[in-house]
Amino acid sequence: MLLVLVALLALVAAFAVQNPGVIVVRFLTFSGYTSLLVVIVAAFAAGVASAGLVGLPGFFRRRSEAGAAARRIRELEAEVGDLKKSAAATTPPPAGKTP
Repeated sequence: MLLVLVALLALVAAFAVQNPGVIVVRFLTFSGYTSLLVVIVAAFAAGVASAGLVGLPGFFRRRSEAGAAARRIRELEAEVGDLKKSAAATTPPPAGKTP
């Protein structure tokens, strides 16, 4: 994943460097002059941030499911331990040997 991000950053940087210049940016009633490099980097950063926000619910859901699974595993391991203890206590000694 990190390798893909680095490659994407390299492509954005190459595009931005090859397209220098000052442009007019207009948004609603605001307008201003800025470098095309700033616009490209800002748009890329906004895309990365929005993709991260979209992925947050799934991250928290998987984290919660992993915690529930870990708790269930601990419960089952404790149950197995209790069953082994009770089985060892109720098992009669082997035939032919006296305790």
